[in-house]
Amino acid sequence: MASSDSAHRVVVTGLGALTPLGNTVADYWEGLMDGKSGAGPITKFDASDVRSKIACEVKDFDASQYIDEKQIERQDLFSQYALAVTQQAFDDAGLDTEALTPDERDDIGVVMGTGVGGSNIFVDEVLNLEENGARRISPFFVPMMISNMAAGLIAMEHTLRGPNHCVVSACATGNDAVTDGLLLMQQGHADAMLVGGTEASVNELCVGGFSSMRAMSTRNDDPTAASRPFDKDRDGFVIAEGAGALLLETLERAQERGAPIYAEVAGVGKSNDAHHYAAPDPDGRGAALAMEKAMDDAGLSPTDVDHINMHATSTPVGDVIESDAVKNVFGDHAYDINISATKSMTGHMLGAAGAAEAIATILAIHEGRVPPTINVDELDEDCDLNYTLDEPVDRDVNAALTNAFGFGGHNTTLAFTSYDD
Repeated sequence: MASSDSAHRVVVTGLGALTPLGNTVADYWEGLMDGKSGAGPITKFDASDVRSKIACEVKDFDASQYIDEKQIERQDLFSQYALAVTQQAFDDAGLDTEALTPDERDDIGVVMGTGVGGSNIFVDEVLNLEENGARRISPFFVPMMISNMAAGLIAMEHTLRGPNHCVVSACATGNDAVTDGLLLMQQGHADAMLVGGTEASVNELCVGGFSSMRAMSTRNDDPTAASRPFDKDRDGFVIAEGAGALLLETLERAQERGAPIYAEVAGVGKSNDAHHYAAPDPDGRGAALAMEKAMDDAGLSPTDVDHINMHATSTPVGDVIESDAVKNVFGDHAYDINISATKSMTGHMLGAAGAAEAIATILAIHEGRVPPTINVDELDEDCDLNYTLDEPVDRDVNAALTNAFGFGGHNTTLAFTSYDD
């Protein structure tokens, strides 16, 4: 349960988003409220040789808005995305990192996760190796590829000497980054943490791999309708890219700064399915355990929860298992909760998904508006909850959960509440 001590309560004061729906938080939120799909034919490589030819790509990204031109050439796209959303979050929070004192720099940290890391430079250099031999591999290959580099670059760009690391837990990554930031702050290791997830994996290697697993939608003739959680005709997820960042601060620090406060990070719940490297536990025990632990950590009862942003990737098995887990945890109250599957609009951003969906959950609390779930023509007979279909719903959201589940059986649920001093 969140402590009443303002030094141990953690709040969200800044947000940054780069998504298939838009390159700012405002554009992302507007796209969600409009029920917009970010999907389309793949443009980043020739997809004629893969089964799934669609993706939710980031559009019109200009790295030079955030990064020195010389440095752009030395950074994989996933790191560029991370630096962009970091700057957005700091600006949103009214935190000028150039004006920080040395002591403040020691007490601000970064946890920026990714599911795949520098997959674009990996593809490029494997082709380079094949064509030109090992001696021609770029000297920047390793630092551009390794997953922790986004977190390191953020610290370098803003001279932040606090705790700094990368989380890699597949599609649970974004939620785990928030978790690690929260726990580090509650343990007194930092006064503020920039946390989030980033992914730039729309390339032939990643798309080809997921396609070979038959995990992705092949509704190639109708991309905008391909991501359809809970629909009886869903056939897999739509790969996506982007990044999300949240600035977390102790309540004490936020109050001293007079910072805007979006919501409070009330609790986290973590578990593992211990079942299969890719498929979820058919009983949904791990998913249910994560939600129960998050509520317990936040001091919430099931009837306190107004909204859940589901993991809901549009896979035939996963959406049913998660829905059943919600019923098992919440009982009759499950039908009173406004549920959203924002992946119906953004696609699945892999390691960035949790961060982007945490932002949507926080804004649902802050704005009193729940995002819709689109592309549901006919509900699966085993999916019968209140999925907030087609249109956003205006309601007070005082407490909300957001789920993120990853290959390897990783489950992490975050609990956010409206800020109350």
